[in-house]
Amino acid sequence: MTIKQSLQLASLILTLSIIFAIGINLVQQQHQPADSQKTVNTTAFAEEFRGAYPVDSAPNGNSVEVDLVAQESSIELIPNYQTSTWSYNGITPAPEIRLKLGDTLKINLNNKLNEATTIHFHGIRVPNEMDGVPDLTPNAVEPGGNFSYQFTPKDPGTYWFHPHFESAEQMERGLYGVIVVEDQYSELYSQDQVWVIDDWLIQENAQIYPNFVTAHDLMHDGRWGNVITVNSNLQEQLLVQPGERIRLRLVNTSNARIYKLNFGTLNPLAIAVDGMYVKDPFDPNHFELAPGNRLDLDITIPADSLGETFTIYDSFSRNDIDLAQIVVNGNAVQTPDFLPPNNPNIPNWDSVDYPADITYELDAQGGMMHIKWGINGEVFPNISPKKIKKGDFKKIKFKNNSSRLHPMHIHGQFFKVLSRNGIASNENYFRDTVLVHPRETVEVGMVATDDGAWANHCHILEHAEGGMMTTININ
Repeated sequence: MTIKQSLQLASLILTLSIIFAIGINLVQQQHQPADSQKTVNTTAFAEEFRGAYPVDSAPNGNSVEVDLVAQESSIELIPNYQTSTWSYNGITPAPEIRLKLGDTLKINLNNKLNEATTIHFHGIRVPNEMDGVPDLTPNAVEPGGNFSYQFTPKDPGTYWFHPHFESAEQMERGLYGVIVVEDQYSELYSQDQVWVIDDWLIQENAQIYPNFVTAHDLMHDGRWGNVITVNSNLQEQLLVQPGERIRLRLVNTSNARIYKLNFGTLNPLAIAVDGMYVKDPFDPNHFELAPGNRLDLDITIPADSLGETFTIYDSFSRNDIDLAQIVVNGNAVQTPDFLPPNNPNIPNWDSVDYPADITYELDAQGGMMHIKWGINGEVFPNISPKKIKKGDFKKIKFKNNSSRLHPMHIHGQFFKVLSRNGIASNENYFRDTVLVHPRETVEVGMVATDDGAWANHCHILEHAEGGMMTTININ
């Protein structure tokens, strides 16, 4: 090889080396900065979350103790007929439990049913061992057994409790109740009331249809009833006076039914979703109240409305369905004057534009007559739990590949909806349950604050019983 040829070869090798180096650098620029930016962003998102709600409880030294007996019972759902049910202390909903923020709650469960049961405290950030999910937390309470749940709620708000064992049957038979954790705002309202909305599948003999988690329920959007009640009444009425300011807490305890709320000529403000105060109160008309969801309303009764009846109805189905009424009677009173409660510390998280850290794909498994519901192709209990470090921000994607509805509920944590089908959401509040429509993708942001193994499942109970449940391990 001549000197000239050697120089040309050396020049070619140098040129190729430079091109290769530039290429490597470009690849690094495309990938490394994005990952670095992701790290920076997630740290910033976690910092933005700081102070949004308490990490720890703050016991005040006061205790509230409640005895609950799970037992067979009966109630009058249909006028002049007794319907056989299961209940706590003989009534459905269970006796309302109220305590002040900072109080420690102790619930003594006595199981007089002929099968095992548990209590799960939906939405309350309890210690993991108090979560009432068999195999993840202490085992179910056997017939004739007792168990005491004890915890100090960390957040004021509207919460509820129900079994997490054979839930599709036990809840449908009437095992549920409400827990209200009061704060300084509760006493400012003229009235503070709870409406528990449920539907029942009732036969001609006024008894509950006895077959549960049927093939029909599994193939469709779970078990929808033919009788809707509020506080187990067909015609629930709230009596108010002109000028009163009402805090009305709505709880959807249905197995599967979604309610799209319509308040007619009333002008309520939604001040809390799933127990947690919103950043800015909003118009709750057409809010979709999925199974597990709660919605707190701030309603001022017009001073000139004496004699009026306001009907709240559901418009999710083809035909509007009356839910309950607010009936105005009596002398006018002075309206309490205070700003609606809110949480100004809700993070914006408006620039979370990187791919999700965790994706959950929701879809059916198996054939039509042997249908199961899975998450990422796995059917509970044969699952691969996700792991999240406490305090880290995570972007979680729920991708619904099915033609059915799936209200997804994460135990022990709250999250904020970021987008639906790639379009940024304007929700300025936290949730513990989000409805994912057919073929819809919902992205949420979450900072895990509570240690433990937590269930993540569809709150259409038939879908959960059919396998649509997984776990998130936080430590």
